[in-house]
Amino acid sequence: MLDTEQSPAATTNSPVASPPTVNPQTPNPTPARYGAGRAMRSGRVIGCRVDETTLLIIGLGHVTARDVVLGIGEDQAVTRSSFVTEWRLAASSPRVRHGFAALLTAGDMDLAMTTIRFGEEETATRYIFSPRLAPAEEAAALVVESAGSQSVAVLNRLLDALMAGDVDRRRLQTVTALLRAAHASDGFIELIGESHDGATFLQGWSRGMAPGHCRMSVVGNVTPVVAECGIATFPRPDAPDGGTGFVCLVRADQAGPSPEIEGLVFRGRAGWRYAAVHSRKRIAGPLETPEHIRSILLRTHGAPDLLLSLRAAANSFEGKETVSGLPYPVRMGIDSAFEADGGNLLVTGWLYDPDSHIATVRLRRHNAAVRLDERWTRFDRPDVTDSFKDQQDFAPGLLSEQLPHGFITHAQLPSEDAGAPLYFELTLHDTRPAFLPVKLTRASARQAALRQIGSIDPATPALPAIVDTQIVPFLRQSRGSTPVIETVLDAGSFDEEASPPIVIGAGESDEEIFPLLALLALDPETRRAPIVIAMPAERFRRQSARLRELARFYGLSARLVSAKGTGDVYEMLEAGTQALSCETVVSLSASLIPREAGWYGKLLATAATLRGSILSPVLAYEDYSIRWAGYWIDDGNSDEPVVGRYAGYPLKAVTDMKPTRIAAASLECCAMPREALSHAGGLSGGYLGAQEKGLDLGLRLSRSGFDAYLLPSVQMWGSDDARHGISATMSACVEEIDRKIFRSQWSPILTAEKRSA
Repeated sequence: MLDTEQSPAATTNSPVASPPTVNPQTPNPTPARYGAGRAMRSGRVIGCRVDETTLLIIGLGHVTARDVVLGIGEDQAVTRSSFVTEWRLAASSPRVRHGFAALLTAGDMDLAMTTIRFGEEETATRYIFSPRLAPAEEAAALVVESAGSQSVAVLNRLLDALMAGDVDRRRLQTVTALLRAAHASDGFIELIGESHDGATFLQGWSRGMAPGHCRMSVVGNVTPVVAECGIATFPRPDAPDGGTGFVCLVRADQAGPSPEIEGLVFRGRAGWRYAAVHSRKRIAGPLETPEHIRSILLRTHGAPDLLLSLRAAANSFEGKETVSGLPYPVRMGIDSAFEADGGNLLVTGWLYDPDSHIATVRLRRHNAAVRLDERWTRFDRPDVTDSFKDQQDFAPGLLSEQLPHGFITHAQLPSEDAGAPLYFELTLHDTRPAFLPVKLTRASARQAALRQIGSIDPATPALPAIVDTQIVPFLRQSRGSTPVIETVLDAGSFDEEASPPIVIGAGESDEEIFPLLALLALDPETRRAPIVIAMPAERFRRQSARLRELARFYGLSARLVSAKGTGDVYEMLEAGTQALSCETVVSLSASLIPREAGWYGKLLATAATLRGSILSPVLAYEDYSIRWAGYWIDDGNSDEPVVGRYAGYPLKAVTDMKPTRIAAASLECCAMPREALSHAGGLSGGYLGAQEKGLDLGLRLSRSGFDAYLLPSVQMWGSDDARHGISATMSACVEEIDRKIFRSQWSPILTAEKRSA
């Protein structure tokens, strides 16, 4: 229904109301009082600030209606170019028959100026400035009253000049004020419809709108853009005489947020007009707008391109699944959809389209979309094939392509609109769209990748392609997470200044921390050292009470730190260092145990001679073979650019070595400056296991100014990184993924360093 509130123009058949008439019997029409309450005098001009760089000047007299040269003030050398329009006064006299309006570029002009001249010095006409600038409403009233029946044409010429080129918000506000004061308001906008692609649908009524294209700009708390826009009209029997309904689609870069829109300035059939947003407007969301468009689509008349755009908008996503309604053997399903940080998406599912009716497949959210059928990885899904095998209507044709039905895809969509619905858009060869909403699961990139890999049959021939083209890119685009400390509890008298604290990062096993505490209590050095135990919040809730009891029983000085998230050992080590303010810390993974007492003192004594460096002991297996004894750069091995030279050797091969410079330390156990992790930028995201993640961090620490050393005289027992709940096949796949991520990140860097050396 039409809103009954009307603009001032709605009470007359003309879009511009007739101005007041000056009494023709007046012997001298100047000075005369106009409706604006200001006198226009011969020889004087009135200024109106349009924006920061433009001044509107109104006066009486004959000035050529074209670009002229102006002189400002007493300095005759100051000249400017100006647009001028003039008119014959509605009530003239022998002394003055014309009025004029000029637009003057006045960016650096002194507004306290007193005179202005039009034309060259010899033939110039001089005017005195009125001491006070007039508001736009008063300037419009002066033009309308003095120009009479010519006011429409005069204002249109002025507005054509004002709406050309770049328009800022202040200029557009002045234009709106001019139109309102000149009674050029025309109709109302009653519906503002939002869309998924960012375009804004406007619907209302007006007298001046005509089907086709017109210049227009949205008014409101948005950056104005003057551009051509398609207009379609439709019958509105409830509109005032001469009024008709109109609709238009305004691009995202022209409209801004729907609640900020206040009106529309447009050049209609009779010139520039203003349609305000009605006080009882309705704002329709992206899921509601298509229905509003469909309700008037068959009655609209307009340019073909706009009608096609309206048709596309009418058939856009409404939050419903429509694939199952297609009259073709086309069906689709989603098995899982994960979103990690920054709009990083990993989606797996199936598409049954044996006769290839689908032309494109896109994943969309708000005004962002990514085409998937050119980048996804397809694989066999026998369960999908079997489910449609006995359905006659879905049997493939004789010429059908037997494509694998399963798919997995990695995609990136902006995360600013994370609350907007995510959906698949399938476009058929006949341009018909179909939609499938996607329910997202928020997860870390590591969790999402592990769950997706675990859902795929390891014997699938497409697994290498899935890893290379989907999983690895998905993980590489994930950002490293910074642990957030949730709770800090002290057991006993904790003094981090007594000696460098031992920071223990709890691993995935619930029990591995308890024997380590017993061994630390048996060593006289570590029993007196402050100990920080950092663990994920869930484990903290289960074990904090028991750990506090053990710390009191053993007489340890302990601080328990709870960090949000699941977290691996390196994230827990980082959380533990965040809970301290001392200069030096000793990191220790909960999966390691000291080979003998006195390791703590030896590590710190050597670290004191190598200040600002990171010092790691040797890590060994229980069979006295070396698990890790430093990382070295291998210049001749492109597949493994960083290697451990002594892995597998007996311990006695290195025990007599002196502290040795290495390429990267191991943070499983080391003495280091507490600030080292923050200088290196924290932990890298993307790794599924601990080995390459620790190596990546060690290399970045070395390149952040912290030299790495190996101390062979100190050894720790430990096993390889254990992945609890992961099969051997899955573990091998995880190791391969981590190696590929590490090589892709570090091989170019190490190669460039080698060339520059």
